[in-house]
Amino acid sequence: MGKPQSVGTFQFRFADQRWEWSDEVAALHGYEPGTVSPTTELLLSHKHPEDRAQVANALAKSIENADPFSSRHRIIDTAGDVHHVIVVADRLVDETDTVIGTCGYYIDVTDALAERQQETLDDALPELYAARAVIEQAKGALMLVYGISAEQAFRVLSWRSQETNVKLRTLSERLVADLNSLTHSVGDLRTKFDHLLLTAHERIDAD
Repeated sequence: MGKPQSVGTFQFRFADQRWEWSDEVAALHGYEPGTVSPTTELLLSHKHPEDRAQVANALAKSIENADPFSSRHRIIDTAGDVHHVIVVADRLVDETDTVIGTCGYYIDVTDALAERQQETLDDALPELYAARAVIEQAKGALMLVYGISAEQAFRVLSWRSQETNVKLRTLSERLVADLNSLTHSVGDLRTKFDHLLLTAHERIDAD
C-alpha cells in the first residue's frame, strides 16, 4: 500500500453514530480504501493508549452538545506506526439548518507531512517573507489553539491556502481579523477556531 496522504475528510452523524471517512483517512489508519467500515469502536482502538480517554470524552461531549468533534491526538496504524493528527471540524447540518453531525478533516502533522507539502511550502516562502507579520500572527494562533509547532502551523495554513485557492497572506489576514470574534468564547475556543479556519476563505471579501 502506498504512503498515506496527509489530509483526509470525515463525517460523523449523531443520530446513529455513523462514520464516513475518505480513502486518505482509511490509509492513515493503515487500511486499503473500501476494506473496512469505520465505527467508533474501531477508531478508538487506533488511538494511542495515552490519548484514548481524551478522544472518547471529546466524542461523548460532541454527541451530547451537538458540537463538532475536534481533537489533537495520536493514531497507531495497522503497522504500529504512530501518527500525530489534528481533527479540524465544523457542524454538519441538514436542509433545515438543523445540526445532525460533524464533518471536517484529519490532518497528519507528523514529520511525513513535510515531503508531501514541500512544493506548497516552496511556493509560499516568497510570500512569507513579504508578509511575515500577519502570517506569523496566524501561525501563533494555530500554535496556541492546537498545541503544535511553528512549522506544523505553517503547514496547516499552507494546506488551507492550497485547498481554497486563496493566497497565504490573504487567508492569514482574514483569520487574524476573525480572532476578535473569539474574545468572549474562551470556553469553546477550539470549536469556534475550527469554524474560522475552515470558513475564512468565504469571508475574504467581507470587508
